[in-house]
Amino acid sequence: MRTLLGAAEIREIAARIGVNPTKKLGQNFVVDANTCRRIVKLADVQSSDVAVEIGPGLGSLTLALMEIASTVVAIEIDSRLAEELPHTVLAHGFDTANLIVQTEDALTTQTLPVAPTVLVANLPYNISVPVLLHFLAKFPTIRSGVVMVQSEVADRLVAVPGSKSYGSPSVKATWWADLSGAGTVSRQVFWPIPNVDSSLVRFTRHSAAGSEKERQVTFQVIDAAFAQRRKMLRSALSQLFGGGAEQAILKAGIAPTVRGETLLLRDFMAIANTLEQ
Repeated sequence: MRTLLGAAEIREIAARIGVNPTKKLGQNFVVDANTCRRIVKLADVQSSDVAVEIGPGLGSLTLALMEIASTVVAIEIDSRLAEELPHTVLAHGFDTANLIVQTEDALTTQTLPVAPTVLVANLPYNISVPVLLHFLAKFPTIRSGVVMVQSEVADRLVAVPGSKSYGSPSVKATWWADLSGAGTVSRQVFWPIPNVDSSLVRFTRHSAAGSEKERQVTFQVIDAAFAQRRKMLRSALSQLFGGGAEQAILKAGIAPTVRGETLLLRDFMAIANTLEQ
């Protein structure tokens, strides 16, 4: 019989393998099985899917994914957790042949043994945006997914131009995907209970907005625009363009007096194109 993890068992496993959740690694383990199943359902995981999970921890979400996905690839930086995960999977009635564990930092992951089709993860709060962008860039077979992040980060990822939360993560993520909010998660489902709120972000991949070279230049422009977000574009981009910032922005068909927080990805791409020229 296949079962999921409960709060008491999660604490028991952690104590047995000597894991004390640390803020440094962003370890807040989900201890509620229903929350895990809800996330998997929101991600629309199918029986044909290869799911990649970042930071599986003690395996709560991993088991919920294994109920449906054909294969789960788990990326875990903590070797104790990585070594224990197959034992937990086996103890709960699942086939370890359907689980692949890679012990490494998700930020530096370059290859996976199978092509993932869906990304589902409770992302460590301190690196959530860089990890998400890295996996979207590196693994084009990922068609969709759901990530759990700090609510403030979720707001940034789904923000629209002109809003207070709109920033570089909002623009950069749209290079690869359409993102939307998918609800909140109670602090009470975590151990230890975090001192921040958590939310779910759902994404669906579309074709990349341009080539890798175009992306790199465009992201340079985005970073410069939001490094000093209260400044007009002609000032914010002055270092990037030297004395020609205003002329370059005008050439892109954009007013030099606007701020980066009002622009869409296509606007940043137009400015980047003038920088290339």
